Amino acid sequence: MTTMLIRGGRVIDPANGLDSRLDVRVSDGKIFAIAAGLEPIAREVVIDADGCLVTPGWIDAHVHLRDPGPTYKEDLVTGAAAAAAGGFTRVCCMPNTSPPLDTPERIADIVERGRQTGIHIHPIGAISVGREGGVLAPLREMAAAGAIGFSDDGDSAGSEDVMREALRLTSELNLPIMVHCEDPELARGGSMHRGAVSEELGDPGIPAEAEESYIERDLRLAEETGGWLHVLHVSTVRGIELIQAARARGVRVTAEVMPHHLLMTDEWVAGRRRFAGELEPVGSGPSPDSSAKVNPPLRPESDALGLIQALRRGAFDFVATDHAPHAERDKPASLSSAAFGMTALELALPTMARLVERGDLDWPRVVELLTAAPARTLGLPGGALGVGDPADITVIDPRREWVASEETLRSRSKNTPLLGTILRGRALLTICEGEVRHDARA
Repeated sequence: MTTMLIRGGRVIDPANGLDSRLDVRVSDGKIFAIAAGLEPIAREVVIDADGCLVTPGWIDAHVHLRDPGPTYKEDLVTGAAAAAAGGFTRVCCMPNTSPPLDTPERIADIVERGRQTGIHIHPIGAISVGREGGVLAPLREMAAAGAIGFSDDGDSAGSEDVMREALRLTSELNLPIMVHCEDPELARGGSMHRGAVSEELGDPGIPAEAEESYIERDLRLAEETGGWLHVLHVSTVRGIELIQAARARGVRVTAEVMPHHLLMTDEWVAGRRRFAGELEPVGSGPSPDSSAKVNPPLRPESDALGLIQALRRGAFDFVATDHAPHAERDKPASLSSAAFGMTALELALPTMARLVERGDLDWPRVVELLTAAPARTLGLPGGALGVGDPADITVIDPRREWVASEETLRSRSKNTPLLGTILRGRALLTICEGEVRHDARA
């Protein structure tokens, strides 16, 4: 194992209340010391972090790694490389694979193969057998095999009886039921948010009610059962307001928001690339732009700005990416034919950095939302820089400019509307258990 000294960086560790210029010594894969003025020792690798942020390794609690199944889009190895390039040392992968992660054997397979990737990969099991919504999957057995939660993400669990039974089990397992909230009938045929832009593009659109009605349903079931509900990728202001109201009634509910729902709007689907709350466009793409087709869809600017305010006031438990890689052939120009989803692991950091530059958030809050907060919420290891902890560390240059391109992105798929965009903020080093897994210092 490499012994290294990371010197002179701004160490931000919300879990331990740190935010100051300090040095971090790593030895035998663990954090050996954190203090000001540490001097190098013999044969120690010294890393100059002046002007950089030194944080706990980032955690992404919501990714799609396409493994097993359509691994031409992504697999555990390429997904881990993309995660490390984005500053993430720990990710949680969704079960909408082929076959789905709905048995303890498939969960155990991800756990075992994940250990070989150089980062930490935690599988999420399916709620229902085959993710078909009708029969409860073996949650107890999957939990014993290493599942950290359960989801039918990509779809909502159709049966209320299955949801009730799953939510009741959360008290025994202390693991969340992580729900994709969408009424399939209301959403049918739509490729984007239903509104003025969808009318312009001639798309049927997906109304906000498709998401909000199922948030209401699942909150009702969580209240009825006393179970732990985690609402994935909330994209509307009313959605997070429903969740806050339920919390006030004593419902056990947590929620996440994605960077693209904070800064992108449905205008991006029409090729008009302007970040929410900003006047200057960052470029224009094809019209329409299928790379901006995601589920839940990008919403109007009023929702994006409202979600930022909700994040500022603490309504969301953490931020995750919903990294959803698709090969070029899965993203034709036709909106109706294109798959939902965009790559995000490598783009979350510069997206959140933009919010810091604008004054919407500060770096300690961003770091908390992507380290300590997901670890605390989901009971995951990591998210801190305590002496004796495994050395999972991200070193960030918040001023580094780079261009998102097919050459710079490590994901096997390049489906993002940010291709060609000049971004600011990048992970220079990603260290997992004391080993460098990504190095962009050159």
